[in-house]
Amino acid sequence: MTSESESTPGSDLRGYEVLVCVCGGIAAFKVCHVVSDLVQRGAGVTVAMTDAATRFIGPLTFQSLSGRAVLTSLWQSEHAHDAQHIHVTERADLLLIAPATANIIGKIASGVADELVSTLAISAASPVVLAAAMNPRMWTNPIVEENVAKLKKHGFTVLEPAEGWLACRSVGRGRMVEAEQILETVTSMCVKHPPKTGKKENDE
Repeated sequence: MTSESESTPGSDLRGYEVLVCVCGGIAAFKVCHVVSDLVQRGAGVTVAMTDAATRFIGPLTFQSLSGRAVLTSLWQSEHAHDAQHIHVTERADLLLIAPATANIIGKIASGVADELVSTLAISAASPVVLAAAMNPRMWTNPIVEENVAKLKKHGFTVLEPAEGWLACRSVGRGRMVEAEQILETVTSMCVKHPPKTGKKENDE
């Protein structure tokens, strides 16, 4: 029999800040569960989206789940002195990119920062986790393989895609791992260090 404390999220991430970057892919719907669970565990979550991501799921959904404004553009000014939102990377304890497409992987590996998510990833001041998702032929493309290997070499954590039924109506390795695995990775990486704030929220 499972106790209530074992079956419901706790507050193990209280005080931590997680920056969740959502890219364009059908797997974006899984990120809703990730954001919701992180918030329930006590984390502060800021969501940033590429333009393509907003075509799969609306920013309002993530705003409702996170309780914060969603960043969708480099020029969407939250602070007048920082139109590119670099400040959100400074306070983040971890940056998660999900789904991580071949496009965003290639941009980061090449040092390209030409829109919001690539800019945040390249300016990250925390560990970065990428949950890859793409067509199987893209995943096995030698260029993508080289880009993934390059990111790993430079300390990025890449959650490689799983086998399964894909939106392109084929079966293969390209499906983003389930939300539970992403949450396990994010949680385990965060708690290795105290939150950047120096104390957890609501602590005296």
